[in-house]
Amino acid sequence: MIYKSTWIRVERTREQHTLDLHMGVPWETVTLTAFGRNKHVYTNILEEARHLALKQHEGKTIMYTALGSEWRPFGHPRKRRPIESVVLDCGVSERILNDCNEFISNPSWYIERGIPYRRGYLLYGPPGCGKSSYITALAGKLEFGICVLNLSERGLSDDRLNHLLSVAPQQSIILLEDIDAAFVSREDTQHQKVAYEGLNRVTFSGLLNCLDGVASTEARIVFMTTNYLERLDPALIRPGRVDLKEYIGWCSPYQIENMYLKFYKGDGANEAAKEFSKKVVEFKRNVSPAQIQGYFMFHKKSTAGEVIDNTEMIWEL
Repeated sequence: MIYKSTWIRVERTREQHTLDLHMGVPWETVTLTAFGRNKHVYTNILEEARHLALKQHEGKTIMYTALGSEWRPFGHPRKRRPIESVVLDCGVSERILNDCNEFISNPSWYIERGIPYRRGYLLYGPPGCGKSSYITALAGKLEFGICVLNLSERGLSDDRLNHLLSVAPQQSIILLEDIDAAFVSREDTQHQKVAYEGLNRVTFSGLLNCLDGVASTEARIVFMTTNYLERLDPALIRPGRVDLKEYIGWCSPYQIENMYLKFYKGDGANEAAKEFSKKVVEFKRNVSPAQIQGYFMFHKKSTAGEVIDNTEMIWEL
């Protein structure tokens, strides 16, 4: 091939007897041979390739999953979701976002005071209320990737967990979802603990050491989620390990109104949103954002009157 007036021979070889243990495919080697005296042609090719690869990820959120001892991109990068599209209760999103921005923009403050440069967050509340969706949108807003770590994965040991946290990609959020399923409170009964035995090999003390022990890396954002706050051991969520806790719960009137306005525009939308919220609240039943969104998607072509008059369908879909 010709690259900027330089002839380059490209040889691609596949090692049939050497496999990538994580992906199960043969190792491949690409050899470039340039005809000329300009050695910088290789640097230019690599730099251009890096630029093109990064350009493909512009405006997208990369999801990483743990494979063996390293992180690999999982699936295709996702288009960044506007953080405004995830409607939380009044002030919750602003508190989390402001805290993250303050943390990211002030490394010197932590260094000067000898405080580990890391931040831990816990989002708790019923399922379907937007915990994972908000973290995805937040990562897009911060222009971070997300490293999803399943503590219940078989074969995940303390050493491997420690290594994975140490080599997490820069500008990424480490996400530990449903952490209550991996560890139970030390005060739980023996019967409850037996139900969790055999799920993983990560010890509770090993996790604590990874989060804040001497082996911890700096400049790290960790998000944990749980549906059952009461099941978590207090040692796991004490200050220093979890710096900010936020309840992501059932829809409030504020959320219902604002979700309505995300789906329905036009004249009279504000009044219709208040009326819809009032009708939902009158049922005196818990409702999640996922249920509200499902209802709006079912009625995406309905009139405001039809949406307001059929609110009982929210719990039937």
